[in-house]
Amino acid sequence: MIYLQLFWEYFKAGLFAVGGGMATIPFLYEISDRTGWFTHMQLADMLAVSESTPGPVGVNMATYVGYTVRGIPGALVATFGLVLPSVVIILIVAKILKKIKGNKSVDAAFYGLRPASTAMIAAAGVTVMKIALLNLDAFRQSGSLADAFRWKAIILALIVFVFSNFVKKTKKLHPIVFILFSALVGVIFRL
Repeated sequence: MIYLQLFWEYFKAGLFAVGGGMATIPFLYEISDRTGWFTHMQLADMLAVSESTPGPVGVNMATYVGYTVRGIPGALVATFGLVLPSVVIILIVAKILKKIKGNKSVDAAFYGLRPASTAMIAAAGVTVMKIALLNLDAFRQSGSLADAFRWKAIILALIVFVFSNFVKKTKKLHPIVFILFSALVGVIFRL
């Protein structure tokens, strides 16, 4: 029964997550809330690992969750559930691409899907940012605004943001450099 549930949860995520792996994140939060397979904090950790390993984020996360829930068979079932809708849709689109290319209704649908997928990715980013940079539990306990922020994480995020976007010498470095740097800082300062 758990394999069917794994398949179904990730099938729905794969079917409706228009925009790629990052667009699956809101679905993963919902899966977390409904099933209890992982916490929001674990999801943030999974996202960090998935972003820093080869392969699509959504597939990496489905594989990871499936593995933690039911080992290798769970990983295979969750991953298959996530990718099956995309494979089917791509095969259908490839078959009828010539017929729908330039169709005003299809163009209008994609015009509407772009901002929707952007909004889903942005919402997921805000949620991950909230988990990574805020400590709302500490704030609730102390009532002090200073306790609401994970200051070391905020400083690290700002450093990586500035060096990856504005410093000419480091701006063109491969993202893996920033990922490895952040992991090293996390180990050293135990963020």
